Amino acid sequence: MSDMRSILADSAARLFADLCTSQAFDKAENGELDASAWKRLEEAGLTRATVPEAQGGDGADLGDALSLVRGAGEHALPLPLADTLLAQWVLAAAGLPAQAGIGTIGPVVVPGKQAANDALALTRYGDQWRLTGTLYRVPAARHAGFLAAIAACEGAHATVLLRGALLQAALTRRDINFANEPRDTLAFRDLPVDAACVGPVGGGLTAEELRFLGAAFRAVAMSGAMGRVLKLAVAYATERVQFGKPLGGFQVIQHGLAVLASQVAAANAAADAVVDALSRGAAHFEIAAAKARVGEAAHIVNGLAHQIHGAMGFTHEHALHRSTRRLWAWRDEFGTEAEWAEWIGRIAVRLGGDGLWPFLTAEKKQVS
Repeated sequence: MSDMRSILADSAARLFADLCTSQAFDKAENGELDASAWKRLEEAGLTRATVPEAQGGDGADLGDALSLVRGAGEHALPLPLADTLLAQWVLAAAGLPAQAGIGTIGPVVVPGKQAANDALALTRYGDQWRLTGTLYRVPAARHAGFLAAIAACEGAHATVLLRGALLQAALTRRDINFANEPRDTLAFRDLPVDAACVGPVGGGLTAEELRFLGAAFRAVAMSGAMGRVLKLAVAYATERVQFGKPLGGFQVIQHGLAVLASQVAAANAAADAVVDALSRGAAHFEIAAAKARVGEAAHIVNGLAHQIHGAMGFTHEHALHRSTRRLWAWRDEFGTEAEWAEWIGRIAVRLGGDGLWPFLTAEKKQVS
């Protein structure tokens, strides 16, 4: 990690610690957003970190953005910072202007996995555009001031920016994930879209590239969350006395902590590999491997942490659930470990025995 990235991550971590109050978590549990906490993120410039400098942002690269995402995951930040950073990145990639406020992205659900129309289609009518389709499980759509979405258009793709009333009018269903984070449905029926809100056809990101970036953001956030779970488990095993000695003095607890720590280390290594690969360009294979491995680790880490905490870990008052519920929810977003393992398997079959090792050891991995 560079010195500047380390400084950014450290200062953000201090702010996250201030913002993650019981009041903020209680609001999030009730479907509300702590507006004052979000304002402090904006005042610190974190919500515009991925906005190009020419548009008044910091021009942070993906590695810098992911350092913020990791910190937000570690603190279980109950604010949609990661999705806003990704939305701003999507707009910048398409040459569209940065936006103020909370952002979100789509599609999140892979086309064809849920319904026939779970994607967007953009059609040109003279100088105007029309948008049709449905987006499912959109993060924090009810709170968002803008949406950066990828739509199929003229045999290619285009980025669409929707704002304010247009976005909220499309909200057809409010839902949540296992962590009570908003995951909403947006439906568009021949919606007129201004030409200034459409990126160049064939420019910007594709829906597939958005899915990979979303998986990277979730994997890195999960690695941060698992680090917090490990700290909580170690602290509880040290402080809790049972049968006259700390829990950590029992061999079975020591073994559980050792396994938990090894899984967190594996998750951190996978997340670091993604950040390193993204600094060199496309990192599809590293992202797929990280999302699969981090998801697998989350399953083991959550189980062990709750076993170590016993009944205390299942109470609302204890902080453990704030991280473990997010880990369970984020495992399924932007592809489960099973889906990504299948993707990796197809790559391995295509490469064959002779091609697999050279591919794995190459600095840049071409998968197309």
